[in-house]
Amino acid sequence: MLKVENVTKYYGDNLAVDNLSFEVKDGEIFGLLGVNGAGKTTTFRMILGLLDRNNGSITLDGEKIDYNNTDSIGFLTEERSLLLKLTVKEQAIFYGILKGMKEKDILKKLDYYLDRFKISEYKDRKIKELSKGNQQKIQFICAILNDPKLLILDEPFSGLDPLNVEEFMSVIREFKKKGSSIIFSSHRMEHVEMFCEKLVILVKGKSVLSGNLKQIKKDYGKKNIIVDASLDISEVKKIKGVNDVVKNSNEYIVKIESDEYIDNVFNYVKKCKNVRKFNVEDASLNEIFVSTVGGMYEE
Repeated sequence: MLKVENVTKYYGDNLAVDNLSFEVKDGEIFGLLGVNGAGKTTTFRMILGLLDRNNGSITLDGEKIDYNNTDSIGFLTEERSLLLKLTVKEQAIFYGILKGMKEKDILKKLDYYLDRFKISEYKDRKIKELSKGNQQKIQFICAILNDPKLLILDEPFSGLDPLNVEEFMSVIREFKKKGSSIIFSSHRMEHVEMFCEKLVILVKGKSVLSGNLKQIKKDYGKKNIIVDASLDISEVKKIKGVNDVVKNSNEYIVKIESDEYIDNVFNYVKKCKNVRKFNVEDASLNEIFVSTVGGMYEE
């Protein structure tokens, strides 16, 4: 289990991370979210021991993170960290040896993942010759070659098409099943929503929202009603409890203040023509993020 307790980091007079605390249990996927400059990368670097913190503690399974346990950590950075003049094979061997692996074990794992991601033919190609998406696959493979106990993923789906996003997610879930602690950061809230159980949202280095995702949605309260029918938007907006109505290509999203107003909308919709859908959903994580962060970040 990873524990971050009351961690603070200054860059000179600039407070980058402000008394941050969270924990990631074994077999848990945790979301660390925030806009650019919120303190996510600084937090990752402190976890890895690349930056010293001013206050607080960070432990993995009760131990301080240093050269004694960094071999059990995998990190996929948001920025490309590949050596472009190396071949894929050379890159993997380089990273694997840094993690204390034997070359034969590195190549066995490399062959497995290259085949899984359908890029075996690139094994002896130089990194610079690969597309952005295939470079991302290699960077991900290098991060997981050592079967990490702690896996940190910063924007892991950058440059990937939907099929490869699904394949990445499948691999990440396998590490979850094996008991790895996984920290996931992305600006794509729908990706976070797919598999993060708990999360922290940072604004200017400070946690402004944290906890179980299901509970966060419950506490937020607002709901969306997805309607496919012949609606008069101006009439729906007059219904008590309705905050807004958004028209998509073939349906409407009726945003309501809480579930106590569902019947108000239903009583209107059932009188409409061509009713094909009436679904009540929680507000999306993207809506909660914008609502939570938007005003605070402008202060």
